[in-house]
Amino acid sequence: MELREKRLASKYVFEGKILKLRVDTVSLPDGRTGTREVVEYAGAVAVVALHDDGRVVLVRQYRYPVGAELLEIPAGKLEAGEDPLETARRELLEETGYAARDWRLLRTFYSTPGFTSEKMHVFLARGLEKGPAATDEDEFIVVEVLPFERTLELIAEGVICDGKSLVGLLSVAAEDKDRS
Repeated sequence: MELREKRLASKYVFEGKILKLRVDTVSLPDGRTGTREVVEYAGAVAVVALHDDGRVVLVRQYRYPVGAELLEIPAGKLEAGEDPLETARRELLEETGYAARDWRLLRTFYSTPGFTSEKMHVFLARGLEKGPAATDEDEFIVVEVLPFERTLELIAEGVICDGKSLVGLLSVAAEDKDRS
């Protein structure tokens, strides 16, 4: 059975600074029609910034949509035409003041494919050097540096609970487990 849905019509109902919302009419696999609401988002990056001694650089910030402060790995939005690695370098420096010598893509995943096109690229950054942060004027971030094992405890406790941080930190943990 072919599962692909074909777009028959599309209408933008909102176009904002960072996202667009469209409503599509689609042809379903069984021939009926359906409606799909799609949030278009340029994509994003996230960075597991790991010191040589195993400490991880995290950011604490208030996330208005969920009404809470979250402890996360640094992250940010891709700009139009920007390479994900360049975005990751820029966001790590802006949010934390850290630059990294060594970079590697850990994972690429869709954050919530049921309603958004957002693709997230998660990088591992090593060889960190600290400099001044340069956050955006509407960003209020507290940088925290914790032992890697503590981040896994905070995941188990539900303190670190956003998708990109879970994917990034657990990917590093899985790689470390594979090496032992």
